[in-house]
Amino acid sequence: MLKILSVIAGVIVVAVLGVVAFAATRPDTFRVERSIVIAAPAEKIFPLIDNFAAWKSWSPYETKDPAMKRTYSGPAQGLGARYAWDGDPKAVGSGSMEVVESTAPSKVVLKLDFLVPFEAHNTGLFTLEPAAGGATKVTWAMEGRQPLMGKVMCLFFDMDKMVGGDFAAGLAKLKAAVEG
Repeated sequence: MLKILSVIAGVIVVAVLGVVAFAATRPDTFRVERSIVIAAPAEKIFPLIDNFAAWKSWSPYETKDPAMKRTYSGPAQGLGARYAWDGDPKAVGSGSMEVVESTAPSKVVLKLDFLVPFEAHNTGLFTLEPAAGGATKVTWAMEGRQPLMGKVMCLFFDMDKMVGGDFAAGLAKLKAAVEG
């Protein structure tokens, strides 16, 4: 019986080491992005991205936990504007965002710090580019380093699909808010 248990333990150890070794070969960085074309000039869209209080009208994360606590600090918009949230760990977790670059009406860069359900430090990026007929192509992206544990998690969970789905939903709501 002891021999069988040691063989099973050995197989488990080899399997875990195999998964970790395979994960180590994955890229050290990640990027998730989605885009949409909105029938409006960038000047009309930009204020809804550059001001965290305006996110309530379009961000998919604002409705995932109605009891989420929000804190705004710094300027109301633009460089230095900050937003922190604390909510249900299964819905939104907790963390903060800060505008670290704001170039009206074409670009907003965010420093993202997630604390719960896991710690991560990434960059959020919104770009607004002219499109045909006076419309604007809006791209929402998140990128960052992917440590070994993140690489292992991505073997079992498709982060592009999960986060990308939220980005697509948020961009659709942004489009509706601007065009409606």
